[in-house]
Parts: sequence; C-alpha cells; structure tokens
Amino acid sequence: MREGPMTTAPAPAATRPARRPSNLVPMLVVAAMVLLLYWPLMLWANVGPAARSLASGADLGCPTALACATQLHNPVLPAPGQFLDGLKTLSLPPTAETSVPYNAVVTGGETLLGLGLACVVGLVLAVLLVLSRSFERATLPWLVASQTVPIVAIAPMLAVLLGQWGVQGFIPKALIAAFIAFFPIAVGVSRGLRSPDALQLDLLRTYNATPVQVFTRLRFPASLPYLFTALKVAATAALVGSIVAEISTISFSGLGKMLAENSRASDTIALWVIMLYGALLGVVLVGLVGLLERLVTPWRAAR
Repeated sequence: MREGPMTTAPAPAATRPARRPSNLVPMLVVAAMVLLLYWPLMLWANVGPAARSLASGADLGCPTALACATQLHNPVLPAPGQFLDGLKTLSLPPTAETSVPYNAVVTGGETLLGLGLACVVGLVLAVLLVLSRSFERATLPWLVASQTVPIVAIAPMLAVLLGQWGVQGFIPKALIAAFIAFFPIAVGVSRGLRSPDALQLDLLRTYNATPVQVFTRLRFPASLPYLFTALKVAATAALVGSIVAEISTISFSGLGKMLAENSRASDTIALWVIMLYGALLGVVLVGLVGLLERLVTPWRAAR
C-alpha cells in the first residue's frame, strides 16, 4: 500500500515562542498624549508673562494676554508654529557649523569616545572588585565619593590641567563624559560577575576548570545582561557629562556651547530646539547600545 507524503503537524500554541510585544504602540500613545497636552500647557505658561508685558505698556500687537500667549518673542513654552520655525532655522543647512545637527554630531562623538573609555575603565575595575575583596573595601568608598563631586567644578580644572600638556578640544570633554559614565558600568558588571550561583561554580570546579575558564565561560557571559543595562545608563550619563563639559570649558562647537550662547541671549525658542536635539541624541545612543546588545546576546532577544 502506497503511503502519502508525511506532513508535520503544526506545533501546539502552548509550545510556540511568544512574540515580544512591540514598544511602538506605547510610544505613540505617550507622544499623542504629549501633543494633546502641549497646547493648554503652552497657553498656561505664556499667559502670565504676556499679561505682565501688556500691563507694563508694551505693544505686542495683540489685544489680550491669551492672544499674545502664542506671539511672545521669548516665550516660556513656544507655540507650535514658533517651535517649527526655530527648528527649521537652526537645522538648515545641517552641515553648517552654526546648525544644531552639526553640533549634535560633535557632542555625540565626544559622548561615544567617553563611553568607550568608561567601558574599559569600568570593566577593569569590575574584575578587580570581584577578584579581590581587599581591593573592593579599599576603593569602593572612593569610587562612590568620586561621583558626588560636581562636574561643573571638575571640568574647568581638568581642561586647565590637560592644557598644560597641549591636550585641548575633543579629549577633555570625552574624559569628563568617561568620569561620569564609568561608575554604573563598574558596579553593574561586578554584580553580573558575581551572579552565577554556587552550584554552577561547583560544576566547573568538578571538571577541573581553571580560574580563567571559569571567568570566560561562566562569569563573563553571565555579566553581559548587566553590562548592557549599565551601558544604557552610562550612555545618558556620558551625554550629560559632555554637554556640561562644553558649557564649563572653552568650546567652539557642541550642544553645550550652543546652550550657553543662546542662554546668554535669552533665546528660549532656540533653547527648546537644542534640548529636543539633545533628547533625540540620548535616544539614539541608548538605541545603539540596545542594537549592540541584540548582536552580542541574541539568545536574550529570542526570549
């Protein structure tokens, strides 16, 4: 009797891997809520200054404070039309040294370099903290204390110190970014290196694994999720460090330099545009870390 071709039954629903929910829908919901609340918040923030300007006799070209709330020269919160005009003015042409995209690229480069330096220092410190309890007891309090020092005070001092050896421009900002970012990496990775339980360690010892093999085949792979979580925190910290360093030192480009200049000029619309670019730059940096995490730890992305 001739048998027909064998067919494979579909896997039961219970055994199929569940799809991870997309983050796009919640993000769009939050964006829609912000857009809905923006107009009333803008009016509420600007009506007061408009009323005071009209009361002082200023000619704003509008009859009431409510009408003037969308036409202030330096509003507390710019109207959508004002914001779009400022965005266009500061973004085009994008390769100009006075444009926000160009300066965002400069700040992003400083941040990435600082994050790379912080990663190297943080990994080395994490290994030392795990290998030696004496080293941990001696240095961990000082590492914590280093994060309480105001960056605004350190940045000019570091710039002057490095300037004596001719190190200027890009490097001091990256070092300030690394100074802020290394601590979460060191603490996060050290916790990850300690995450394997005693049963896993005993199993490797049963197979006569050397300390190097225990580190490379158990401790370090177990620390990767902690590493990438710490990197996402460190990326935003490094970005803040780069911007603060640009504000606190002599800078010829970067978002911090633009923030300082427009703050002195009291151009609030430009400040909001620059802050938007800074926020988008932070999202891009965290997204790059997330992409790297998917490439390095594909087994976690499949969960």
